[in-house]
Amino acid sequence: MKTMKSKLAVALMAAGLSFSAAAANITVAYDADPVSLDPQEQLSGGTMQLSHMVFDPLVRFTQDMEFEPRLAESWERVDNETMRFKLREGVKFHSGNDFTADDVVWTFERLKSSPDFKGIFGPLLSLTKVDDYTVEVKTDGTYPLVENVATYIFPMDSKFYSGTTADGKDKGEIVKHGNSFASTNQSGTGPFVVKTREQGVKVEFERFDGYWDTESKGNVENLTLVPIKESATRVAALLSGGVDMIAPVSPNDYTRIEKADDIALYTMPGTRVITFQMNQNSNPALKDVRVRQAIVHAINNEGIAKRIMKGAATPAGQQSPVGYAGYNEDLKPRFDLKKAKELMKEAGYEDGFTLTMMAPNNRYVNDDKIAQASAAMLSKIGIKVDLKTMPKAQYWPEFDKCAADMLMIGWHPDTEDSANFTEFLAMTRDAETGKGQYNCGYYSNAEIDKLVMDSNSETDLAKRSAMLKQVEATLYDEAAFVPLHWQDPSWAAKSNVEIGPIVNGMNFPYFGDLVVK
Repeated sequence: MKTMKSKLAVALMAAGLSFSAAAANITVAYDADPVSLDPQEQLSGGTMQLSHMVFDPLVRFTQDMEFEPRLAESWERVDNETMRFKLREGVKFHSGNDFTADDVVWTFERLKSSPDFKGIFGPLLSLTKVDDYTVEVKTDGTYPLVENVATYIFPMDSKFYSGTTADGKDKGEIVKHGNSFASTNQSGTGPFVVKTREQGVKVEFERFDGYWDTESKGNVENLTLVPIKESATRVAALLSGGVDMIAPVSPNDYTRIEKADDIALYTMPGTRVITFQMNQNSNPALKDVRVRQAIVHAINNEGIAKRIMKGAATPAGQQSPVGYAGYNEDLKPRFDLKKAKELMKEAGYEDGFTLTMMAPNNRYVNDDKIAQASAAMLSKIGIKVDLKTMPKAQYWPEFDKCAADMLMIGWHPDTEDSANFTEFLAMTRDAETGKGQYNCGYYSNAEIDKLVMDSNSETDLAKRSAMLKQVEATLYDEAAFVPLHWQDPSWAAKSNVEIGPIVNGMNFPYFGDLVVK
């Protein structure tokens, strides 16, 4: 306990907090803080959380996964290839500029050029201005997921982000993992303004006086986001009163939270799949499907879900969770050590080989422990693993370089649809379209590419589901990746912090609607 308090003191002192009181109306401890203020630089949960706080989407999902109007008041399908959105009038950006259709058009064009986001927006050919408060989206043929994609359009202040900086740089440029105007400055329409930011220490938000959503019951005037990497230290901060809410909550701490007075635990069924990719470009052995299958058979993901995740995860045999169009009930987890050894022998690797493995240590629940367990399991079939774990801020630049033979990645489908998993994680890498942006396995199958693209223009739901189930079956047979589990999102907060209505399966609470008693 002495060690835990010491870690807690360091974390809170670094953030300018004390054990006795928070530094703002509410303080939230996450395992990491956003790596950038640019909402289009990185497609990640941290970026999406920040976007919902500082910006607003055209449309957003409710807890029941229904579409809810935000900056788009309404929308209608004009024909099979055209969707018209009516925009909300009277909305102000934090800069004081008026929100109009011009901002949506500017934002869309920027999204289409973003390395991380253009894959999502590929089926949307254009977004054009009809009048100051109406825009039309044209799709490449019939596309059934326009509203889903609209949840990722967070209009940016085109006037604020246009022009050049004092040193002549374009204010609107997207710089991955670099320093740009957009990565350090923001002007959105959302409920909060970024007041101060110290990377790795804290981000302070204050309520935007001119926020358009006057019907929101949210009463948080100031919110401080504090990164506390260690799970136990986050819990200690909550129990001691140093913070008001934490996420995620390690399954190891569930009992501790549930026994505490005036503290509530919230969990939801998860749709974020946690996987390992096997880099066929960096290790020749991984080009052999038998070796990839051996690795999948050697990793006991059911054991990981039970012992490391303490039941707060569902073992996965595929990408798509139950309820998604592509979920294939025939594809089960397949831990079988004997089979794994047979496959290694058949592939000519009976004596094993060495590979490098990389994983974050503060991005997913128990990510470093999962990696360590997986490395130990692979040693049983002769594979010696050189494992490196690192904080999220250092991990993603290395992941973008595909800098290991096996790399951990979790993925929540951006469009709440099965095809999105494959579009980013398993389709052939294509820098121009953004497909396969996070496919560090360098897996490539023209049949898969075609099936996914065809599914994105199929409005017959039964036919579309059959296509996506076939995608999952092929990925399973070819061991395109190592499925581990679907992670359950979890939060804990003081009982006077009513987070129940604002949390969701996407794992980015709508803090603008948060009520604190």
